[in-house]
Amino acid sequence: MDKQPTPTDNPWLELRRLTPARIALGRAGTSLPTQPQLDFQFAHAQARDAVHLPFDHAGLREQLQERGRDSLLLHSAAQDRHHYLQRPDLGRRLHENSAEILREHARNSPGGVDLAIVVADGLSALAVHRHTLPFLTRLEEQIAADGWSTAPVMLVEQGRVAVADEIGELLGARMTVILIGERPGLSSPDSLGLYFTYNPKVGLTDAYRNCISNVRLEGLSYGMAAHRLVYLMREACRRQLSGVNLKDEAQVQTLESETNTQQNGNFLLGKS
Repeated sequence: MDKQPTPTDNPWLELRRLTPARIALGRAGTSLPTQPQLDFQFAHAQARDAVHLPFDHAGLREQLQERGRDSLLLHSAAQDRHHYLQRPDLGRRLHENSAEILREHARNSPGGVDLAIVVADGLSALAVHRHTLPFLTRLEEQIAADGWSTAPVMLVEQGRVAVADEIGELLGARMTVILIGERPGLSSPDSLGLYFTYNPKVGLTDAYRNCISNVRLEGLSYGMAAHRLVYLMREACRRQLSGVNLKDEAQVQTLESETNTQQNGNFLLGKS
C-alpha cells in the first residue's frame, strides 16, 4: 500500500511570526495540510457569522447608560438584514420615523452641537460590540479636554457610513464620527472603522470623509485611534474641511522618537 503523504518541512515557517496573513502554510503532497485547511474554513465561518450577527443595541444602550451617556436608537431605511445586504443605498438613509425622532430632538435642543457620535452595526456587529465602549472611553477623555459639546450617542440598526451625514445635518452638528463594523476579513472578523466628516449633509461622497480603520486589539489601538481622530477634528475645525484635503499628520511621540529628536534634531533640517 502507498504511504499517506506527510507534511513537508517548510523553510519559510519563521515568516509566520511576522504576520497573521496566510503565508508559509506548508503542504502535504500537492495539497494544504489538514490543519491550515481547517483554520481557513473556521475563519471563513467567523467572517460569515460576523456579517449576520444581530446588533445588540439594547445591551450597548445599557452599558452607555451605566457610564452616564444618553443614547437614541435609530433605524436605517433598510428594514432587515436581507434588504441591507441587497440594497446598500437604503442603509445610507434613515427611516422616516427615525428622521422624525431627530427632528424632535433638534427642536428640543436648538443651537446644534459640535460633535455627533454615531454607532452603526455595518458589516460586523461583532466589532461594535467588542470595541465601541473602550474606544469611546479614550475618545471622550480628549473631547472633554477640548470642551466640545456632544449629542446623545446615536445607535443605528442596518446602517452604512453615509447615514451619519443625515444624522449630522438633522442635528445641526458641526462634525460627525461614525463607528461602524467593517467588512470582515479572514483574519479580522471584528475590525472597527471610524469615519469623520466636517459639516455633514446628505449627498456627500467619500471624498469628504476621513477614515481610520482596523481599530481592534490586534490592529490599531484604541488610544492611537482616538489620538488620530482628535487630531483630524482639531484640524477640521481650524481649516473648516475634511476628506481628501485633510491629511492625517498626527505626530505620535514615543520614547525612541523623543531620544532621536533630542540627539539629532529634525532629520529634514539636519542636525541642530
